Amino acid sequence: MWDCLIYNALVLTMAPGEGPRPQGYVAVQGGKIAVLGQTGAPQDLPPARERLDAQGGLVLPGLVNTHCHAPMVWFRGLADDLSLQEWLNGFICPAGAGWLDADKVYWGALLAAAELIRGGVTTVADGYFYAEAVRQAMADAGLRAVVAQGVVDFPAPGVPDPARNLEAAAAFLDSGAICPDRLTSGVFCHSPYTCGPETLKRAKDLTRARGAPFFLHLAETRQEVADLERRTGLSPGAYLDRLGLLDELTVAVHAVWLPPSDQELLARRGVKVSHCPESNLKLAAGVAPIPALLKLGVTVGLGTDGAGSNNDLDMWGEMSLAARLHKVWGRDPTLLPAPQVLALATREGARVLGLGHLAGVLAIGQAADLIVVAVDQPHLTPLYDPYSHLVYAAGAGDVRSVMVDGRWLLVDRRFTTLNWPALASKVRDYARDLAEFSRRLPRRP
Repeated sequence: MWDCLIYNALVLTMAPGEGPRPQGYVAVQGGKIAVLGQTGAPQDLPPARERLDAQGGLVLPGLVNTHCHAPMVWFRGLADDLSLQEWLNGFICPAGAGWLDADKVYWGALLAAAELIRGGVTTVADGYFYAEAVRQAMADAGLRAVVAQGVVDFPAPGVPDPARNLEAAAAFLDSGAICPDRLTSGVFCHSPYTCGPETLKRAKDLTRARGAPFFLHLAETRQEVADLERRTGLSPGAYLDRLGLLDELTVAVHAVWLPPSDQELLARRGVKVSHCPESNLKLAAGVAPIPALLKLGVTVGLGTDGAGSNNDLDMWGEMSLAARLHKVWGRDPTLLPAPQVLALATREGARVLGLGHLAGVLAIGQAADLIVVAVDQPHLTPLYDPYSHLVYAAGAGDVRSVMVDGRWLLVDRRFTTLNWPALASKVRDYARDLAEFSRRLPRRP
């Protein structure tokens, strides 16, 4: 007898070359997928201790968010319609340094986890400070996560002395993960303009020695690239390559202003890319050359970035925008078709994070990380092509149930691991304090 059976579904495994499975069911045992079957007769279903009727909805792998700053949900709407540098230096960094502490990071990350779960995300890569608190929040929520300690060469939340930034990163990497099968650790060096060459090299050495992922923002804005070239005479990719940072465990986030030579360099080195189209557009950073990177064989996933610059953690919006944006930017309506975009949000995103053996597809032996999407609403009727619906029409509100490692985190749109009323009350109390703090920040003309 199986632990759980999800049936009466149109199953999308997202395995390469596999199409939809009508009248499908998924059996779960020990946190893993045990059977993927099809039957039109209820009496032919295998026995299970728990059953969930998908009611004709879609069952597919949970979404994978390859880049997030979860605690930055605190800053959602705090400062909008600004340049990246003014947003960072005038609001986000002062608020982070002067207001955040470990407890606020924990509750912010827990709020982010609720938003992610409600939107069908089962795996997230998060880079921020007080990483232990973020990791604890993700563990408590039940998500699969890669949590990375932030590193910058100036005072940061939890690391007031920048001379100890790598010491803090090493301590986090070696602290031992709670729920080691679900939670892994990494390092997030913010960018080449906030981390000097020695910091970048030593941080990469830390992760390389432990086989851990290394994340950094790369070539996000044109100004960033111009400043780097003035300082070093090198393009962003060439600069990182000279420092020895480019390999298959490096995830370059944004990757907007990469010249063709850098695109080819990333492909040769096996570097992965996290594409965050909504944040890139809101900050007027630009449009990343994703079709070109994919053509070169670069592994690309989608990310939301933080809610301070997005302003949500909605992967459905990222899919919809990515599919449409590159069509108009490339003047080619065939670019990034719906099945490919859905793969970026599932299977390919898991590969970006080094979790392709666990997540991103529904296959026997894989972790039971899956979602049930309802299709009984007007905007999803009629249903001809499920991939098209998921990318161009569906939204976070259509997610009905969410499972990670065989454990339900959301059932019929109700949280099972989080006490939403208590969480919302705590967040509102802290938010009043943050609003008062932000009013005291110096305003630039």
